[in-house]
Amino acid sequence: MKEDYKIEIKKSAAKEIRPLPDKYLKNVLDKISSLSKIHRPKNCKKLTGKNEYRVRVGVYRIVYTVEDEKLIIIVIKVAHRKNVY
Repeated sequence: MKEDYKIEIKKSAAKEIRPLPDKYLKNVLDKISSLSKIHRPKNCKKLTGKNEYRVRVGVYRIVYTVEDEKLIIIVIKVAHRKNVY
């Protein structure tokens, strides 16, 4: 059985999550918590030239890394799709 990964949210990403509109906030938090079980969901994309992935939640994007050897997922950035990259 696959182990659940621990989720860490960088301080900068936490600051980006706080002002999200209510209608997206719950979905973003749910998606982040689901990453502990499914680290690379079907709809995630690996970012070119980086060891980072992004997953969509409406018009927002969650950018994260997966450290398989430490069983950790680090959320790096949460932003509107036009500002995320």
